[in-house]
Amino acid sequence: MDSYPLDQASPYPASAIADAWQRERPGAPTDSIGIVTPLWRLAKLFADDRRRLLTELGVDPATLDLLSVLRRAGTPYELTTRQLAERTLVTAGAISQRVARGEQAGLVERRTRTDGSRAVVVSLTDAGHALIERTVDQVLSRESELVSSLTPTERDLLASKLQLLLDDVTDRVASDPAKAARGR
Repeated sequence: MDSYPLDQASPYPASAIADAWQRERPGAPTDSIGIVTPLWRLAKLFADDRRRLLTELGVDPATLDLLSVLRRAGTPYELTTRQLAERTLVTAGAISQRVARGEQAGLVERRTRTDGSRAVVVSLTDAGHALIERTVDQVLSRESELVSSLTPTERDLLASKLQLLLDDVTDRVASDPAKAARGR
């Protein structure tokens, strides 16, 4: 991915990249460049901006992710480690590390279920609940500000189209593991 200063618009738009590939490799399939390149650039800009804000707030992205998933679960703000892994799209090992760090910081507690299963349940502590309550509004307000150039109708349409694309790409990658492995 091309990089450029964050205080400037991209000096090399996706259409110029596609045109250059067509010039250099006539017939190459360049129709995805106008979609994928801006998505990669936006993802980097959003991630960098969120990381900067979280640094200011004193919260790391992994902790925010853990606390957010627990908070969105609703009362009593607890999930099993398996549910956490499914909802955060990280491995069980990564969840274990996140929970350990959160527990050490007093933000979450873990316990084994009392139903005879070996499931581990993770719940927000009062301190974890307070931290996510202080943080989530600032993060969501900032991200709302970043997409404010779009009208509410445009935002709804874009969100809908992006979800369709995400679902389709997820299905395509999952249905062809050999291709997915080669792409790594």
